[in-house]
Amino acid sequence: MTDTGPEPFPRHLLAPPDPAELPLPHPAAPDAGVRLLRGAVYAIPDGIRPLTVDLWLPENPENAGGPVPVVVFVHGGGWRTGLRDDLGPRFRPWRPGPFARLARAGFAVACPDYRLSGEAPHPAQADDLAACLAWLHTRAADLGLDTARTVLWGESAGGHLAALTALTHHTRADSATVTGCVTWYAPSDLPALAEDRPEGTYDAHDPGSFEALLLGGAPADRTGTARDASPVTHVSPQAPPFLILHGTDDALVPARQSVRLAEALRAAGHHPDLRLLTGGNHLWVGLSDEDVADCYVRTLDFARRCTSDQGVRAGEAGR
Repeated sequence: MTDTGPEPFPRHLLAPPDPAELPLPHPAAPDAGVRLLRGAVYAIPDGIRPLTVDLWLPENPENAGGPVPVVVFVHGGGWRTGLRDDLGPRFRPWRPGPFARLARAGFAVACPDYRLSGEAPHPAQADDLAACLAWLHTRAADLGLDTARTVLWGESAGGHLAALTALTHHTRADSATVTGCVTWYAPSDLPALAEDRPEGTYDAHDPGSFEALLLGGAPADRTGTARDASPVTHVSPQAPPFLILHGTDDALVPARQSVRLAEALRAAGHHPDLRLLTGGNHLWVGLSDEDVADCYVRTLDFARRCTSDQGVRAGEAGR
């Protein structure tokens, strides 16, 4: 009798579980009227850590009369660092915090991780946000979400990724529908940064810049990738409504970057709401507490308009 050794191991058992079938985290109650599900796994990329999302939900969604609209917040950090639930230093003292306030206002808020530039270059980040939108749609019934009413919102690098995703994530039956996008002090045209920044403050040949690390090489050497990673490149008549906020004194991302995005949207037949805040620097440094709160209120009001029945119909008519 010949010893043939053990049976080959069934390699399909090594495959990761489907995030759409994993149990959801146990909810916490960080503030009155709010449920928080922290760290739900929405994607398991090969060779990298699982990607997670925090979900801020109304405690009693049935009071809203049905599934609730969704705001997806994308954190900043130069595509290199950042925390998924951090809106920046001006909002850290808020009690309740900005996401809890949105949940109290009747929104679900999703705050996803995404692969940073030290883990993967463009387009991995936008791919991750697209995966998150698909996961939210798949889990909509479990979470009480109306993903046909989804607004993307990001600050700085997160605003860039929110805009890029909003402009490239075409309506699909198996994913959330983006009905609006908010950007705060976000880059929008990477090849134009050398022109928009003060002379001597930006080197497109520098392989160590935030932009170079995102692109996988110096922008001057990766011109095609830089264009592809620029929201302005992807503006079309199908773009959703945009609210674009930027400080006039931004020393990191020139306000001209937001002007370029608004101009591209207007050229495609849209009417973006562009607000340039006098004296505002990056992260809203230089603005009064009242002006910072107004940025938040404008964002909330915009999300309400974009997720109302009238707003959704208007967005569909423009696509």
